Amino acid sequence: MTTTADAEGLLRSAALRVTRPRVAVLQAVHERPHADTETLIEAARRDLGAVSHQAVYDVLRVLTDAGLLRRIQPSGSVARYEARVGDNHHHLVCRSCGTITDVDCSVGEAPCLHPVDDAGFSVDEAEVTYWGRCPACSTSQTGPADQTEPARQTPPAHAYEQRGNP
Repeated sequence: MTTTADAEGLLRSAALRVTRPRVAVLQAVHERPHADTETLIEAARRDLGAVSHQAVYDVLRVLTDAGLLRRIQPSGSVARYEARVGDNHHHLVCRSCGTITDVDCSVGEAPCLHPVDDAGFSVDEAEVTYWGRCPACSTSQTGPADQTEPARQTPPAHAYEQRGNP
């Protein structure tokens, strides 16, 4: 999605009212996969001039509830948002810088993993997070790759680059 018209079309297809904050936030998430809320607030402010934190939080909730965005929150990380919804994918998270990358499920349709004992649940989704070091951190840092604490800082610029994902 690259245009305001595309964002407006997505909002209308979800039966949502088209507002400038909704368009700005939707475009920001599409341009910055896995961005945290602060990054999205800054992007919306660059686009709109003035917008409150609460307005952006409200828009993120509405867009997530409508299925236009997905909220993810890897252990030890702030909430992040992505526009890749409605498919069966998981995430790779860099322990060093916090970069998050999509990874397709290794087998079949959702859920691609099944519990040994489902306790009577009708399982329709499995969420997997893979942890390690991204290529940039793997080549630039020394030390053990098996840190136990996940990265907690805002990801660097390379975290928002597309890595050949659909």
